[in-house]
Amino acid sequence: MTINTHPSPPFDVELGAVLAAMSEMLPSTLTPEMIGPMRSSGFGAIPIDELIGDREIRHEERIVPGPAGAPDIVLSLFSRTDHVAGGPGIYHTHGGGMVVGDRFTGADEFLAWVLEFDAVVASVEYRLAPENPDPAPVDDCYAGLVWFADHADEFGVDPGRIVIAGASAGGGLAAGVALKARDLGTPALAAQLLIYPMLDDRNETVSSHQVDGFGIWDRGSNDTGWDALLGARRRTDAVSIYAAPARATDLTSLPPVFIDVASAEVFRDEDVAYAVKIWEQGGVAELHVWPGGFHGFDAMAPQAALSIQARAARVAWLHRVLEA
Repeated sequence: MTINTHPSPPFDVELGAVLAAMSEMLPSTLTPEMIGPMRSSGFGAIPIDELIGDREIRHEERIVPGPAGAPDIVLSLFSRTDHVAGGPGIYHTHGGGMVVGDRFTGADEFLAWVLEFDAVVASVEYRLAPENPDPAPVDDCYAGLVWFADHADEFGVDPGRIVIAGASAGGGLAAGVALKARDLGTPALAAQLLIYPMLDDRNETVSSHQVDGFGIWDRGSNDTGWDALLGARRRTDAVSIYAAPARATDLTSLPPVFIDVASAEVFRDEDVAYAVKIWEQGGVAELHVWPGGFHGFDAMAPQAALSIQARAARVAWLHRVLEA
């Protein structure tokens, strides 16, 4: 039996209905020529000030040094207006397939963390592919993390309680930055929260073949994202573990990790394999595979029962690692 003969797992009934409605408005496959128009459209994102609304959350921007020889980068910092010094920091790397999105992508979830944990969230505006291929995105994210950790006291953050978090491409970047921080010896991270992370440029797993021509991020979309990031280096030995963390053979000495993923999405098998490899090497990982979910299900349908459970599991884990 060849790999692409495996049927796709079924969708959760509630989420399947949402996906069917969305499929009438959104293409299943992102192609290179669609990147520009998608950026211009902004995905219909709600402006950050409207997302914050009347919640007691402060938003400020800082221009911070980028990687050596590269432009400065923008960090958006969010904190409670009654923030008490000594709380946790959450460093956020946004999703968007390495080619779209901005530092406010995913804000609906991380703003809730600001209130729940009295956390200061720093969300980084990294350069996007294909105009800025690897290593630009991960180097930008690492540079922003170093600055945030170095200035933790300024923002009332306990430098020993900084978590890196990201979803989709942002989850892959978070994993890559955690590897880079380990290898360079700084900064120390308390934990990493990887939400259906994009980890493997090879696109060779069973799940990467099962989700093809349907869903929010299918096999073809994955090819588009990885081709933009890596170009001719893709699927060769020239790919860095920081760009594609699934390539890493040594996953020791990493901070505890939370990984979640849906059963009916491209990233399922590479994410499960990453957790297994961490366990095999004596590390700490918590893994959730949400049955019947599609990629980004909780962001697309936050009121669905499975979405509520998924987000609650992340909050519960954050409580454990931040209050240990």
